Amino acid sequence: MRFFWPIFWFFCGVLAMYAWISTRRKIRKRITIPPPRVDEDDIRRIVVEGALLKDDPAPLDLRQIKKEEDEFWNETWEEVEEL
Repeated sequence: MRFFWPIFWFFCGVLAMYAWISTRRKIRKRITIPPPRVDEDDIRRIVVEGALLKDDPAPLDLRQIKKEEDEFWNETWEEVEEL
């Protein structure tokens, strides 16, 4: 009975490590981002237009972001009431 607990905890540790590794592998497989595909039409478009634009979201408007941020920080805040 003296050897039961060390063996038990060893197998629990091995089981936990196996679960962690298998979960990590599953997460990696799901998160993998495929590389961008560039075909002949895309190359022609780059040569003609000078850039390849896909269906990506519009670029950020830094002026608008700066304006919104300044408005946020210029607001007055009520002090927290102490109980």
